[in-house]
Amino acid sequence: MNRCSNHQQCIADALAQAEQLCRERGVRLTPLRRQVLEAIWRSHEAVKAYALMHALSSEDHTIKPPTIYRSLEFLLEQGLIHRIESLNAYVGCDHPADRHEPQLLICDRCGHVQEVAAPDTHQALDTAARAVDFHIDRRTVEVHGLCRRCSEDGGKPKDPD
Repeated sequence: MNRCSNHQQCIADALAQAEQLCRERGVRLTPLRRQVLEAIWRSHEAVKAYALMHALSSEDHTIKPPTIYRSLEFLLEQGLIHRIESLNAYVGCDHPADRHEPQLLICDRCGHVQEVAAPDTHQALDTAARAVDFHIDRRTVEVHGLCRRCSEDGGKPKDPD
């Protein structure tokens, strides 16, 4: 989700890494799963499942929601994408070889999503949870605001849909 100077190379690198990881893990990156991953990587913005369904369907072949959701579930299980809970959407993972809990910065104006590593955030959550005898099963930290470019442009968050 980093902004890259050569976006086509960024997509190609993400797909090559996904293929390699799937091979190493003994799982299949089917043509449809690959197409879904590629569609997600086409931008650095969150992509909704129904947008993927429409993007991958054609006049003579409509992809049904369960098919998209099965592909998304596979990609999530393999750590190739992250689900943005607050937007009910998906983004590509910057480092899928490393199992991790995502921390995402989401620009409310342009939609850009940046994955960051802030281990102190998870440590603070672990400490707070232990203090109240709470067991954390999974977590995604999502922070909404404005990216540098939108802030410099004097932008305001876009109106929600």
